[in-house]
Formats: sequence, structure tokens, C-alpha cells
Amino acid sequence: MFSDEYFMEIALSLAEEAAEAGEIPVGAVVVCRNRIIGKGRNQTEELNDVTAHAEILAITAATQYLGGKYLSDCTLYVTLEPCVMCAGALFWAQIGRLVVGASDPKRGYSRIQPSILHPKTRLETSVLANESQELLTKFFRRLRT
Repeated sequence: MFSDEYFMEIALSLAEEAAEAGEIPVGAVVVCRNRIIGKGRNQTEELNDVTAHAEILAITAATQYLGGKYLSDCTLYVTLEPCVMCAGALFWAQIGRLVVGASDPKRGYSRIQPSILHPKTRLETSVLANESQELLTKFFRRLRT
């Protein structure tokens, strides 16, 4: 059995890949029965697609792997609190559990629409939050200099 920190470390690695590619450093993995079935990192700039968020790409990969649209037996690990679009996608996918690294006080779903997650989704927050926040801070500091 792997820990939440183990899977969040993998999401952080994906976030680092995003940063290296000039994307906002967010990474996400979908896990089902201790197995990663979907991965994503922000690719909005690379794909010229505003919907190419880490969560959306991970959800798509996971549903393709499972051959179905529902992820009720799965956990999504994401380094930054999802935006409203991604939280809505998690609602429709009926994700069983959401594990978040850093909060997003500006664009996170909980600030804008706190009840958007599916009622059966279990939520864990602040898993490796400092590491996630540090990666974001470093990225934006470098962007501004």
C-alpha cells in the first residue's frame, strides 16, 4: 500500500516537467487500487488549449484506461487546488477521492464554488502543500524576472 505522499510526489514530478516546459507547474495522477491509471501536467501553452489542465488530461487518460467515464473507485492527486472547470469535470467523473497539495486562493474552486465536488467525493487537503507552493512560487518569481 502506497501513501498519499508517495503519489503526490509523482504529481510533483509532473508539475516540475510542466515548469520546465514553461507551463504553470501543476501535475496530477489518478490512482485506482494502488495503480496509476492516468497522468497529466499542465499543457495549455504547448497545446494552445485552455482546457489542457493537468486534472483534465489525467481524467481523460484514466477513463480511457478503464473504458468508462466514472472514476468512483479512484483518487486524483493534484499539486494545486483545482479550478472550477476541473472541479466540475471531477464532479461529472464522480471521482471517489480528491487529494490536493497547495490551495489556490485566487482561482481555486473552493473560493468560487465550494460545493461543486460530487457529494460522495472524499477530500484531503494540504498533502505536500509546502513543496507544491514552493514550486509555484519559484516558477512565478522566475517568470517575473
